[in-house]
Amino acid sequence: MSESVFLRHESCPSCGSRDNLARYSDGHAHCFGCGHYERGEGAIDTKPRPRMSNDLLDRGRFEALPKRRLTEDTLRHWDYSLGDGVHIAAYKDAAGNTVAQKVRRPDKTFSWYGVKNNALPLYGQWLWKPGGKRIVVTEGEIDALSVSQMQGHKWPVVSVPDGAQGAVKAVRKAVEYLESFDTVVFMFDNDEIGRPAAEACAAVLSPGKAAIATLPLKDPSDMLQAGRGDEIIRAAWEAQPWRPDGVHLATDLIVEAATPIERGLPWPWPELDALLYGRRPTEVYTIGAGTGVGKTDFLTQLIAYTAVDLREPVGVLFLEQPKRETVLRIAGKAVGERLHVPDPKRTQADLEAKLEVLRKGAPILIYDHFGSLDFETIVSRIRYMAVAQGAKHVFLDHLTALAAAADDERKSLEHAMSVLASMAQELNITLYVVSHLATPDGTPHEEGGRVAIRHFKGSRAIGFWSHVMLGLERDQQSDDEEERATTTVRILKERLTGDGVGRTVRLRYDRNTGLLHEADTGAF
Repeated sequence: MSESVFLRHESCPSCGSRDNLARYSDGHAHCFGCGHYERGEGAIDTKPRPRMSNDLLDRGRFEALPKRRLTEDTLRHWDYSLGDGVHIAAYKDAAGNTVAQKVRRPDKTFSWYGVKNNALPLYGQWLWKPGGKRIVVTEGEIDALSVSQMQGHKWPVVSVPDGAQGAVKAVRKAVEYLESFDTVVFMFDNDEIGRPAAEACAAVLSPGKAAIATLPLKDPSDMLQAGRGDEIIRAAWEAQPWRPDGVHLATDLIVEAATPIERGLPWPWPELDALLYGRRPTEVYTIGAGTGVGKTDFLTQLIAYTAVDLREPVGVLFLEQPKRETVLRIAGKAVGERLHVPDPKRTQADLEAKLEVLRKGAPILIYDHFGSLDFETIVSRIRYMAVAQGAKHVFLDHLTALAAAADDERKSLEHAMSVLASMAQELNITLYVVSHLATPDGTPHEEGGRVAIRHFKGSRAIGFWSHVMLGLERDQQSDDEEERATTTVRILKERLTGDGVGRTVRLRYDRNTGLLHEADTGAF
């Protein structure tokens, strides 16, 4: 070849490869896939190389690579030779015979010669017998040479053949060999591609077998070039055992666990608060009730107490209630009046004055669902409320509406519940979800029938993901006026201690104020 400069890749007219044909400044071209050659002006008349699908190139020269700080001995030890403008890495079989070659071109592209599948899966694997304390796996051949040279070629080092993208495939092929070592250290590039690839490879091996080395520079070659070869050795021996995300040693969590355990944010009703130990972020509270039992009063009083009294930002997604009514009900709970009920004595100015109470607390974000009830939209609005507007508590009434049009309501509800529970964790919010109930076999819920977990639509997923489940029961048809105005809150699930499960709290509705009070307070 001449000393002309590489210009670009082109498609090969012989083999049809899209970019294996390299075009140089003097006009000549060479296909590194099939060997096709085109003579250019000023080019040396070189005989075209034959098709290389199964043929090997002649071994190149063994000489130092000063730029890489690699010695001639290192290249010879690894059978890594230099040809005319190319690097040739020999890949061998178990008997040590060269059966394939990986050729690195000046433009940092690669091609294969020989039969790659006949070679051992890892570059350099033939140099080290199975078994031993530790082996280092790098992302490229030059990196393997760099690590090996720093170790005096005394400790096992190998490389995956096709970089980070093909690393997992190579490790799987070599898993029996790698498993023979006590520890396998993955020393891949310190970048957004190498780090995930190292973790993916570590996951292929038996638990506790893999470790991942961390370098301050991009890769071992950069470390060697920077004169920091000693740090390569340190990184290999100080590599931390790999554990998948989410798996921790209990001893690593002692400091976190030792932080004082605090009660959650209080409920408006002291007895219920005592049974549930407050309300905590990342948790899901699910409320189930029959039609007209009083869940709206329960929720709006909880919302008003949270936003106005406790000054915690709130997001509200009521999917079967107009936004104006929602605002009136929440404000009414805050001032102790039924503002959503017509009152001829109430003037417009009086109503506006009472609504001003909403400015005294934390923001209350209300979703106008008109024309959009699909689950993806609801999820995006919850995320906006939490991330962009800082909502700490999100109320969704009701979950069942999101699956009304689904072909399989049960599966749709199960999917929705799992996503919502994950969001509560991710966004660090407290999520309150209302679920409609299936018709019970006995007394209807609207007549005071007892609520059970199995009555919740999508109960399997709701029961799994919820931290607290509450059932609201009220006999709307009772002849006793006080009984008609009393809602029983039944604790169906309470994950923190389980102490409250099966316990009930009775709330009476005061028609004058529109508020729910615990029955033993005497308010009615």
